[in-house]
Amino acid sequence: MFSQLRPAVVVFAGLSLLVGVVYPFAVTGIGKLAFSQQAEGSLVKLGDKTVGSSLIGQSFSSPQYFWGRPSATAPMPNNAVGSSGSNLGPVNPAQIDAVKTRIASLQAADPGNTANIPVDLVTASASGLDPEISIAAAQYQAPRIARERKMSVEQVNQLIERAAQRPVFGVFGEPRVNVLALNLALIRH
Repeated sequence: MFSQLRPAVVVFAGLSLLVGVVYPFAVTGIGKLAFSQQAEGSLVKLGDKTVGSSLIGQSFSSPQYFWGRPSATAPMPNNAVGSSGSNLGPVNPAQIDAVKTRIASLQAADPGNTANIPVDLVTASASGLDPEISIAAAQYQAPRIARERKMSVEQVNQLIERAAQRPVFGVFGEPRVNVLALNLALIRH
């Protein structure tokens, strides 16, 4: 029996070492060398201060800043540990009430804006952490931000255009803008 047990233990120990130690260190090392920015969490800095990640949405509530998509994470908004969608369907009464509340908040923040509110400003993404909004959602907010920052709407729209990300190869994805990058552009302006 020992003659059969010994090879099994050696194979188990060897595979454990290979898969549990060597492989993770190799993948981590290659990741840090080839994709250092991504391997470090795609952190965004303003001077020497880390202000966020380009991959995780943040809650901005000041009317001077662009607001991202609502977050469905718990116990607080944009909690990367609690990444999940709300799982509420479009006809769920709780979802309808949440959307109505968000619409009312947007209208209260900018009562003169009569444009249609883009859907991504009132619905959470599947992960609850989406760092990007549509170009239309950014442009919807431009009049409020221009008024609050004493800028022209044209200046704000130029910032949106510069921060816009186009579909990959012109086909994959939608035109969008990273909210953190856009707000940092406002700070630098």
